[in-house]
Amino acid sequence: MTKKNTSGLVFEESDVVDAAEVSDESANAEDAPAVALNEEDEIEDNLPPAVDYLDPTLFKEIRTVTREDLDSSVEQTEVSVDIKDQYFRSISEISENQVLTGRVIGMNDKVILIDIGFKSEGLIDRSEFPVNALPQIGDQIEVYLEYLEDRNGNLVLSREKAEFMSRWRDIREYYETGEIFTCKILRRIKGGMIVDIDGLQGFLPGSQIDVRPIKDFDKYLDQDLEVRVVKLNEARKNIVVSHKVIIEDSLKEKREELLADMEIGQIMEGRVKNITDFGVFIDLGGIDGLLHITDLSWGRVNHPSEVVKLDETLSIKIIDYDKEKQRVSLGLKQLMPHPWEDVEENYPIGSNVKGKVVSLTNYGAFVELEAGVEGLIHVSEMSWTRHIKNASEIYSLGEDIKAEVLAIDTDDRKISLGVKQLEPDPWDEIEEKFMVGSLQKGKVINITQFGVFVELEEGIEGLIHVSDLSWTKVVRHPKEMVQKEEDVEVRILEISREKRRIALGLKQVADDPWDELMKKFETGKEITGEIIRILEKGIILQLEDDVEGIVPFGGRSKNNRKEVLTKFSTGDSLTGHVMEVKPDDKKVIIFIEELADEINTGSKKDEVTEFLNKQDEPASEKIELPDQLTEGSNEEKEPK
Repeated sequence: MTKKNTSGLVFEESDVVDAAEVSDESANAEDAPAVALNEEDEIEDNLPPAVDYLDPTLFKEIRTVTREDLDSSVEQTEVSVDIKDQYFRSISEISENQVLTGRVIGMNDKVILIDIGFKSEGLIDRSEFPVNALPQIGDQIEVYLEYLEDRNGNLVLSREKAEFMSRWRDIREYYETGEIFTCKILRRIKGGMIVDIDGLQGFLPGSQIDVRPIKDFDKYLDQDLEVRVVKLNEARKNIVVSHKVIIEDSLKEKREELLADMEIGQIMEGRVKNITDFGVFIDLGGIDGLLHITDLSWGRVNHPSEVVKLDETLSIKIIDYDKEKQRVSLGLKQLMPHPWEDVEENYPIGSNVKGKVVSLTNYGAFVELEAGVEGLIHVSEMSWTRHIKNASEIYSLGEDIKAEVLAIDTDDRKISLGVKQLEPDPWDEIEEKFMVGSLQKGKVINITQFGVFVELEEGIEGLIHVSDLSWTKVVRHPKEMVQKEEDVEVRILEISREKRRIALGLKQVADDPWDELMKKFETGKEITGEIIRILEKGIILQLEDDVEGIVPFGGRSKNNRKEVLTKFSTGDSLTGHVMEVKPDDKKVIIFIEELADEINTGSKKDEVTEFLNKQDEPASEKIELPDQLTEGSNEEKEPK
C-alpha cells in the first residue's frame, strides 16, 4: 500500500520501520550519558540534528516490517483530551498569507525542503535563491505561506514573497520612525524619478529632490541619494520619498536664527529661487521670501520675468514678516525713490507730454509717462466731435501718443490727460458755419423713438425731433418718414454751443400748409376718408394731404360704443362733416350722424347748426376728444 507524507514523498507500507526497534533505540539514547559542553558552544533552540531528508541514502539501512508486526508490537494507548486540544490548537496557529520562520531539512538539484513546524513541510524551488547564496541543511530562513495545501496536498511556500514582505516591513519602519536611508535613482519619469529601495521601487517627485527648482534631472541618474519616506500606501504598495525634507531640516536652525535677527526695513541679499505669475520667491539663506509683482517696480509689470531672472542675486528690502507663519514680504521698488514726489514739477497742468498706452478700458486709455506714473485719457477727451464708446476704437496697446495734462491729484495719484485739446475745437465756430435758419444737407445716422440724428459733417450731428418731421402727418415713429443712411435736407432751427446740440427740422424745409388746409377743410364741409385706426373713443380717418380726421363717440356708453364698432373695420370709407380744424394737433374733427351722441334726437342739420353756433366756445366744450388721441399727440412732442 502506497502512502504520502506531508512533504509529498511517496513510500511503500512495507518500508515502515519497526516501532519496537525505534523505541529501543530511543531508550538507549535516553540512557546515554550527557555530553559536557564548553561555554563557547552555542545551542540552537534545542533543534534536532540537521538531517538531509531528501538524501536518497537516508533510508537505505532501515528494515521494513509488515502491518501484522506493527499490530502485535505497538500498544494502543489513550491520548488525553488536553494533549489533543493542544495539538489541534498548535495546528490552528498556522494560516495562509503570513511570513514564517522555517528550517532547511532537505535539498536536491531542483527543490529545497523547508520545515515550518506544526508538523508541516513545504518545497521551494531553488531558483528563488541566488546561486551564490543557497542555504545549508539546518539553516533557518523566512518563508511566505501562500497555501496550506495545493491540489497535491503540499504546502505552497515562497522565499521571494517572504523577502518582499520583509523589505516592505523595513520600509514601513522607515516611514513610522522617519529614518533616513540611501536609495539609488534608476530612471526618470513624468513628474519625478524612480528609485530603488532594497529591491523595491519608489517615487521621488521632482519637487522633492531639492529646495530649489531642478533644471537638469539627468545628472541624478544612477546616483545614490539620501531620502526619507513621506508617503506610504500599503494597499497599492506605493512609496513616495523625499530628499528635500532632509535639506529643510538642516536649514531649520539657520531659519530660526535668521527670523530672530530680522527687522522691517532691513536690506538683505537673496537669490531668485522661483518665478511665478504673481511674484518671485527669494532664497534668503534658510528661508524663502516673497517679492510680489506689485513690489518689483513703481511702474506697471506684466510678468516678473520682465524685471528679474532665475538664480539672479538681488538686494531687497524687508517690508513685513511673520515669525509664527515664517512668511517674509520683500520689496525691490522700495530701494528707489517714489516717482510721484516730483510729478507736479515734471508734469505741470497745460503741458504737452508723451507716453505709451499700457491699458485700455471702455471708459478710457491709461498712458505711462514714466515708470510708476500713469495718466488717464477719458473717452470724452479723445475727440471734439466723435462719440467714442470704447478707447480701443482709437488706440492700441503699446502705442506711443501725445497728450495734454488737464489735472493732477497727488493724493489719489491720478493724472487727467486730453488728446482733443491738441486740436482746435470745431464747436467754437459752429454758429458761423451752420447759421440758424439755413438749409443744410446731411445723412441719417441713427433713428430713435423721439427723433432722428443727422450727421452734417464728420463729428457734427443734429437732431430732428419727431414733431419736426411733418406738418400734417401724425408721426408715431420716425422710421415712417426717413430711413437710416438716407440723405436728407434739413433746416437749422437752434444751436447750443455749450451743450453741443443742434436742433434740426425736416418739415421746416417747406412752408406750413395749414393756412390753406384750414380753407380746404372749412367747418360744415362734407368730407370722405378711409378708416386707418379704430379706438374705444373714436375712429381715425385718413384724409387728403396726409391729414388725419377724428370721429369722436361723444357721450355714448361703453357698451353702445362696442356695439357700434362692430359695424366698422379698417379700410372702410366714411363720410361726415367737418366740425373743427386743429392745426397744432394736426387733427380735423369730423361729425357723422350715425356715430353721434345716442341721446341726441335732433336731425343732422340741427346738430351741425348747433355746432356752428358754438364756434366761439373753447374746443374742449365743443366736442369730447378720445384720451388716446389727445395724449398721443403730446407724449411724442418733446421740448427742443
